[in-house]
Amino acid sequence: MTVFKTSMRNFFAHKGRMALSAVAVLLSVAFVCGTLVFTDTMNTTFDKLFAATSSDVTVQPKAAKSDDTPQNGKPESLPASVVAQTEKADGVKSAEGAVGSLNVTVVNSDNKNMGSSTGAPTIAGNWTKNDLRSMEITSGHAPRGPTEVMVDADTADKHNLKMGDELRTIAVTGDFKAKIVGIATFKVTNPGAAVVYFDTATAQRELLGATGRFTQINVSAEQGVTDGQLKQNVSATLAGSEAGAGGAAGAYKIQTQKEFSDENREGVGEFMNVIKYAMLGFAGIAFLVGIFLIINTFSMLVAQRTREIGLMRAIGSSRKQVNRSVLFEALLLGIVGSVAGVGAGVGIAVGLMKLMSMAGMNLSTADLTVKTATPVVGLILGIVVTVLAAYLPARRAGKVSPMAALRDAGTPADGKAGWIRGLIGLALTGSGGAALYLAGTSDTASDGSLMLGAGVVLTLIGFVIIGPLLAGGVVRAISAVLLRGFGPVGRLAERNALRNPRRTGATGAALMIGLALVACLSVVGSSMVASATDELDKSVGADFIIQGNNRIVPQAQKAIESTPGLDHVTSYKTVEAKMTSPDGKTESSDVTAADPTYASDLRREMTAGELSAAYGKNAMSVGSEYATDHGIKVGDTMTVAFKGGETAKLKVAAITNDDSALDQGARYMSIATMEQYVPKDQIPPNEIMFAKAAEGQEEQAYAALKKSMDAYPQYQVRDQSDYKQELKDQIGQLLNMVYGLLALAIIVAVLGVVNTLALSVVERTREIGLMRAIGLSRRQLRRMIRMESVVIALFGALLGLGLGMGWGATAQKLLALEGLKVLEIPWPTIIGVFVASAFVGLFAALIPAFRAGRMNVLNAIATE
Repeated sequence: MTVFKTSMRNFFAHKGRMALSAVAVLLSVAFVCGTLVFTDTMNTTFDKLFAATSSDVTVQPKAAKSDDTPQNGKPESLPASVVAQTEKADGVKSAEGAVGSLNVTVVNSDNKNMGSSTGAPTIAGNWTKNDLRSMEITSGHAPRGPTEVMVDADTADKHNLKMGDELRTIAVTGDFKAKIVGIATFKVTNPGAAVVYFDTATAQRELLGATGRFTQINVSAEQGVTDGQLKQNVSATLAGSEAGAGGAAGAYKIQTQKEFSDENREGVGEFMNVIKYAMLGFAGIAFLVGIFLIINTFSMLVAQRTREIGLMRAIGSSRKQVNRSVLFEALLLGIVGSVAGVGAGVGIAVGLMKLMSMAGMNLSTADLTVKTATPVVGLILGIVVTVLAAYLPARRAGKVSPMAALRDAGTPADGKAGWIRGLIGLALTGSGGAALYLAGTSDTASDGSLMLGAGVVLTLIGFVIIGPLLAGGVVRAISAVLLRGFGPVGRLAERNALRNPRRTGATGAALMIGLALVACLSVVGSSMVASATDELDKSVGADFIIQGNNRIVPQAQKAIESTPGLDHVTSYKTVEAKMTSPDGKTESSDVTAADPTYASDLRREMTAGELSAAYGKNAMSVGSEYATDHGIKVGDTMTVAFKGGETAKLKVAAITNDDSALDQGARYMSIATMEQYVPKDQIPPNEIMFAKAAEGQEEQAYAALKKSMDAYPQYQVRDQSDYKQELKDQIGQLLNMVYGLLALAIIVAVLGVVNTLALSVVERTREIGLMRAIGLSRRQLRRMIRMESVVIALFGALLGLGLGMGWGATAQKLLALEGLKVLEIPWPTIIGVFVASAFVGLFAALIPAFRAGRMNVLNAIATE
């Protein structure tokens, strides 16, 4: 009970000092809980959507996949006769054929894409009774003929569509126009997909290129029949009808509502897991930084309460009681911060949902999902981390001797412990450096990645441990450059930063972690852009590159090929196949079929043979790694079984060097060779196209090509300069998102600097009073504290940026194994971050400096 009362009294007596540490715990817990609530809410949204759109049992072609675009661009389909067969099964209330396609683009009369900007698909299909489960027509009526279309209300609102507007749908089978005659509203949340409906005959003809076929059959059960029973009955009926017709049983994929929903959820689940674990990773970094803040807070509080602890020990308190007292304060801090963090986490999740809605992904707060596990995880994590962080200061407090505490104002440093700490830190740093060296000299990216991970962890821990040892030299060096010009005030700031190297090291380490990651990712991102740019300059001979999110439809291909001012146009397709090498090993792979001009559009280094020979009749090329693994040489024969086509015997006419980032490992053949073995209706549309301008007509051809593509906004025409800029922008956007997430850790680190200075000011109250008494002005005092803060911030920045650049340079060595060979240090970013760290230090010192300047001189001198 005494320990409890003492802990409570101390906690509330120092509540101001605990506040910043509590904020660090709050932010870290909030980020974890916010991530879990956000991803759980998204999962709930998709679960409701899939459950609402799924019938009791669904019948699809065997090859149909929820997340797969068929090779030829047309959805897999089954004959309409299967609908009548399905209706004969016991327990079937109704069976209805449905048509659906994801490989479409819908544009308005101004040729503006009506699809989502967030990556959600555009879905086109026929309006069925099953759609009434998830939607209701709120304006107009369902489409009744080939010139009518109905859109979902979200898409109509987003793009200001109204009744009577004309839409053009672009599919692999051709373009067609229809006017809006109806608007349907989702009964559940639509995460952002654009949906258009046609009548059944139009959907079959325009989306499938055939009449009398459906992509799936929606089956409803009679009263009292379970989904499992209905599936068995439908399976038995269809198997019997196939056997009677001489077909093979199992030609269809038959799923219950749950199975269908689960399959659709898998693709979304993988994407959500990437988001979830990435965000939790950044939350973990924030927790790690918060640990240093908590350690610093309790270390300083213990030091400031040395006399108090000594008195407690003198009147009978045991080491365990003192230890427990400090740990109980940490427990209170963890509880307060974690409880507030759980609440803030829900707010963060709602904020993320609003942000996603602004970006085009609709998420309703009505679906907000807070599972029981979320607050439990947040509370346990926050409390455990806080108590563990306070363990070392608590242990140190328990070791305070009664007499030593009553004699001294603070606890003397343990020299032996410092040497042991230094030796351990140097050993870990040396081991980490060796691991980074081994990573940089690895022959394979997989082995190197393991060593890189080990090197990053070991050097980070090593730098954290030896931070106090480095503080002396680094702070003196920084001070010599920045502070000596400020005379005595600058020297006082330097000595204050050096007074407690362990505290300075821990405070700097908190900032070091975040900035090390910033520097590492900056180096990697800049190197990727520089390497890709260099590769494009050396390898790409084409003037223009045309591509989009979907494959290039034939009508767009014709528009490209008919553009004036072009010397040649190259088609580039990928076709699925099973390849058997001369050693008898078979594997599934994509094979690239292109026009012979591709050999000049992308200049590949050769290991053996000439690439032009690979575009000859019944010839192909393979990559050098594949050739080495299977002992293939020029002249050998490959057995290639094309998906949906025949099996071919092709001669290896060339082996390309895989030491490249572009088309690494690609197997080339001519389109003419592919067309011999793949039926016409199975030949895929172009994945990408290349064009070369006629001599001296580059600008005119570029303008003409863009004009040809005006009618197809889903595709982008880029020259080499555009392509490089696009690559730079994409990597830049990714890095900015990562920097935004790392900002949480940096905010916690800034709180650490503020807390360290605030507690340091309290610790030096009497000293500050004496300095004021002998003539130090308030302005000089505030300047001294600001300078001390800047030095500590720059110390952490220098260590972090140096460490991060080392990590980034090593990572680039691994990227070089994948063809990204150029190392580029983004000096403007590095220098900018270093300078920004000085401003961070100035900002962190504002409140502590202000409070120090307002101290009453006599009261400060009288403080013990």
